[in-house]
This record gives sequence, C-alpha cells and structure tokens, in this order.
Amino acid sequence: MAIKTYRPTTQTLRYRTSVTTDDITSSTPHKALVEGKIRSGGRRNSGDTTMRFRGGGNKRKLRTIDFKRDKHGIPATVVTIEYDPGRSARIALLSYADGEKRYIVQPDGLKVGAKILSGPEADILVGNALPLRNIPPGTTIHNIELRPGKGAQMVRSAGGSAQLIAKEGDYGLVKLPSGETRKVVLDCLATIGQVGNTDHENVTWGKAGRTRWVGKRPHNRGVSMNPVDHPHGGGEGKTSGGRHPVTPWGQPTRGYKTRNNKRTDAFIVKDRRQKG
Repeated sequence: MAIKTYRPTTQTLRYRTSVTTDDITSSTPHKALVEGKIRSGGRRNSGDTTMRFRGGGNKRKLRTIDFKRDKHGIPATVVTIEYDPGRSARIALLSYADGEKRYIVQPDGLKVGAKILSGPEADILVGNALPLRNIPPGTTIHNIELRPGKGAQMVRSAGGSAQLIAKEGDYGLVKLPSGETRKVVLDCLATIGQVGNTDHENVTWGKAGRTRWVGKRPHNRGVSMNPVDHPHGGGEGKTSGGRHPVTPWGQPTRGYKTRNNKRTDAFIVKDRRQKG
C-alpha cells in the first residue's frame, strides 16, 4: 500500500490524498456476514441531539467481525482482503476447514492463501490468535481482549500495535499505542502482528466535503458563538474566550482529567500522560 496523490485540476485535489487499494482483492462482501446499519444522526429516541456535529454521510453496511477467535484448533485460509466502511483497517475473509467463513481485522503482511490458526497450540505467526500466556515477551500484538472470551477490545484500528513487555503472576504487562502500560489477564487472547493499512494515518482529507461523506458536520468554535450558546461566546470583535477552555456546559477541558473509573485503576501500571 502507498499514499495516492491527485493531479491538481481543482484546488481541493491539490491537497487530497488517499490510500491505494492494491491490497484489496474483492469488492463484493460475503453476503451472510453483512447487515444494515441504522444511523442515529447524533439523536436519541426522543429526537433531540445528544452528539453535536453528526449527521448525513454515505449509507454503510456493517460487516460482522470475529473478535473472539474462538474456533480453536481449526485451521483457516485467507480467501479475500476487503474494504470495510466501518473501520480504518482492512478485513480478511477466512474459510475454516469445517466450511464456516468469518471476517477478521487484517494484520499487516497477511496475504490471500495464508493459513492461520487460533488457540494455545498455535505458532507465533502473523494472524494467529493465542492467549497471552503462550506469547513470548517482546512480541508485537493487536486485537487484545480485556476479559477472557469477551472478544478483542484494544488495538483494532489501522496501523495499531501493542507489545507484550513481561509476565507477572496471572497478568501480562502490555504497552499500548497510547503509551499506557496496562495489566491484562494471561488467559486473554491476542493476535500476533500489527494491524494492516498502516498508511491510513498519512491521509489528507483535502476538502470539507470529504468529511461530510463520513457523517461529520461542521464543527463550530465556541468563541464564534453568542453568549447564550457557549461560555466562550460574545465580546466586541474577535476574542479568545476570556477564560480557561470549557465545554458548552461549563465543564473544564484541555487537560482536565475526567476519567472516573476507579474499578480499573489498579490495572494501569503507567498512565499514557506520564513522561519517560
């Protein structure tokens, strides 16, 4: 994969870039693993907006992804590499030896025809899913579970990778892409390798309309509003707000810690904001 640029026949194409689709081998998804997606437009059941600046965009269909990788000991073959409108990474369609087909997030380097396996007996090869207990320290991993059997919840986006640093008792120390070091139960599954489509982070949107395609509406600054609409609003001429940054409802932001989950504090060995 590489970054594609465009001949600047318009001003927006001058800056627009995208990821090439050379790695995609099929444009038609497996019908049995596709379902419709209901769009909320940022509104709840009563119809009022609860998430600002959302709405519109292209219609999408969801692909059912196997994050549990619970078919242990049954080998699978990669049939196709496909685009998924619901995520930044590519997806790979697996055909298991018993005939079942499932989608997984494609690891970097996984090609059509490759054989992969999940379970404690699997080798340390790209695409194989094993418990952290069976993975040697220093290995690059992704699709990491937080609870055994619940399915992968961490490191699933394009280019993401974590590292198993060490094992202590019933826990493994995993360094996440954010810089956080966290304890994870050794019975949790993780997939070997890095998530594919690594060039995704280098894409330049190029124009406002392209963000509308993905359902994002214009994001207004607080200082451009009236006082009735935002604490930063109003003033004669252009102002910078006149106070420390807050949300429209007065909650401090820009560095203000809002995390309130003491139940999992003990699992965080190093916070992502700590230096060094």
